[in-house]
Amino acid sequence: MSIIQFLRILWARRFLVFVSLFACVLGAFIVVTLVQPRYEATARVNMDILKQDPLSGGSIDTRNAGVYFDSLQELVKDYSVTGPVVDKLGWLSDPGRQRAYEARPATDTRDFRRWLAAQVSDAITTAVTSSTVLEITFKSSNPVEAKVGAEALRESFMAASLATKQRDAAKLAAWYNQQAEGLRKLADEAETRKAAYEKETGIVMQSNETDMDSGRLAALAGQLAIPSQTTAVAASSGARLQLAQIDAQIAQVAKNLGPNHPEMQNLRAQRALVAQVVSQEDAAARQASSGASGAAALSRVLQEEKSRVISQRDKVERLRQLQAEVDLRRDGYKKTAARGAELALQAALTDSGLTPMGLVLAPTKPTFPNKPLMLGGAAGLGIGLGLGLSLLLELLNRRVRGVEDLNLSKDVLCIGVIRTPRPKTGLLRRILGLGPATPRTAPA
Repeated sequence: MSIIQFLRILWARRFLVFVSLFACVLGAFIVVTLVQPRYEATARVNMDILKQDPLSGGSIDTRNAGVYFDSLQELVKDYSVTGPVVDKLGWLSDPGRQRAYEARPATDTRDFRRWLAAQVSDAITTAVTSSTVLEITFKSSNPVEAKVGAEALRESFMAASLATKQRDAAKLAAWYNQQAEGLRKLADEAETRKAAYEKETGIVMQSNETDMDSGRLAALAGQLAIPSQTTAVAASSGARLQLAQIDAQIAQVAKNLGPNHPEMQNLRAQRALVAQVVSQEDAAARQASSGASGAAALSRVLQEEKSRVISQRDKVERLRQLQAEVDLRRDGYKKTAARGAELALQAALTDSGLTPMGLVLAPTKPTFPNKPLMLGGAAGLGIGLGLGLSLLLELLNRRVRGVEDLNLSKDVLCIGVIRTPRPKTGLLRRILGLGPATPRTAPA
């Protein structure tokens, strides 16, 4: 089909095209006139994912930022956010919405506030722009209501985000405190077992994980070559220093602990053992200072101490294991208690990590319906529909509208055209090959 044939068909079916165009434009005009307008107001929130936590100093990993943004967008439509918005908009006292609620299906068992909150959720759209800016858009048939709804959504969203953060921190803090209490009891039990074993064996473990007898043996071995008087004084200096340290610890711990506390009882048992060692060393020192027998007495004491250390090596190792267990329990308790205290402080923070951006302005133009777009689209649809119907009707009922329509194939061609003189026609009719309309004559 050539362009001339198409134009001839279009001209012949022009009335159908005009009717289709008029019907579509008229329908679009009725829609844009009667349909309820829709206004949109947008509130923006800055999500500073690079901001460090004021307590832990951590921040959100940028590789997981997408998951964080998705969770916040879902939170915007949660009932904890939309419920307060219903209260702020005053929908609970709206008679029209009350009647609509009463006319709801019988299968809908939601209460009035949740039913309205679902409508708020349906009117919300969210988007993340500029990497860290969350846009919350609220749609309404009233521009003022759209503005108030967007502002209420932003405030409620930030409050819900902070409440969620505080609630999670408080829950974790309670769990850590519970674990810390259990670890404290385990540490006390380990301390009690260690103190009982020290009483049973008479071995006292020093702060450097060395028992008293091994320390005394090292001191005696180093003092064997020292003159008698110096040796007598130095032999008991280590034990006396240990006794002074234990007395200082007892005085310090007594400020916070009672006399029956396991740690206090352990210190008193250590003091009794050290005091016994000091008295033995004083006796040995007095014997060493008596004259020529001092060196022999010191050597004899050294041999006795060496035999004692060798005989109780397995007991010392067992005591070291008990001390390691005590240290492990105490260290776990301190770390867990510190984490619990940190989370408790985090639960009391008022910083949600979200910052409102700008003011929410009432929209001046509705986003729907877009009258120019709808009317223009209806016009294009009408023209296209008219052209389609014209071609369809022409294909179903072909007519000869020009010489080109007679050339059915290469073997059947038009060999001539008989024309009759006729007056001049219009420019368009001459282009299309159409003559003037045949004048009607009255019947004879």
